[in-house]
Amino acid sequence: MRDAKPNNEKRSTKTAAAERAAGVRRANAPRIPGASVHTSLASEIGLRIVRGDYPPGTILPNEAKWSETFDVSRSAVREAIKMLMAKSLLASRPKIGSWVEPKERWNLLDRDVLSWYATSPDREVFLRTVQEFRHIIEPEAAAFAAMRRTDEQMAEISRACGEMGEATNLQERTRADTRFHLAILRASGNDLLVPLGVLIESAFDHLFTYTTRELDDLQHVQKLHEAIERNIRLKRPDAARNAVRKLLANTDEVIQSR
Repeated sequence: MRDAKPNNEKRSTKTAAAERAAGVRRANAPRIPGASVHTSLASEIGLRIVRGDYPPGTILPNEAKWSETFDVSRSAVREAIKMLMAKSLLASRPKIGSWVEPKERWNLLDRDVLSWYATSPDREVFLRTVQEFRHIIEPEAAAFAAMRRTDEQMAEISRACGEMGEATNLQERTRADTRFHLAILRASGNDLLVPLGVLIESAFDHLFTYTTRELDDLQHVQKLHEAIERNIRLKRPDAARNAVRKLLANTDEVIQSR
């Protein structure tokens, strides 16, 4: 009587092959909860690119190698590569393969790229870049909000400001803080700032979490936000602009103290 072991191994091999064909990942492969296989794979490769594992100009492994490394189908690899090309992280040519594009070509306003960038080893450099962006945008956005905001938009700004002061933990405070600043961008009345605000939401989230942990006097920071809220509510554009600059200067001090 023949041993059943070879048949079990054969079935196991067939099962593994079927899973790869279907794009199923092995248990220990990186995975984003709720994400499709190719989306999860794109996130893993994208994070590796942004954190410097694959510097600009690097030729990436081919489909077969990625498929073997992550135990996924080649079609999943192709879809992941397409996603990263759409974000301008990669370029590809037949017979050459895919390579990492120069950093200046990356779409840093893509939500995923921002998220990867914010968790990379260069996080502090990234946060300083975000802060510079805020200096360019937010003071004038607040001034425009003071002139253009509707009652509904003002209520949104005031509500977020109040929730910041009432927050019982860092996560609640950070979320309210982010809503406060995005509400001001919406109230500015400039259509270009609205999608921009949504795209940088994750970047703000990382920045506020980073700086809030370093602040000993949250009451002082709350008063700075309340000054912005008050001047927008009272329709004082110059005062609103200056109030934002004071808040940003305070954040600058926290970042520089690192």
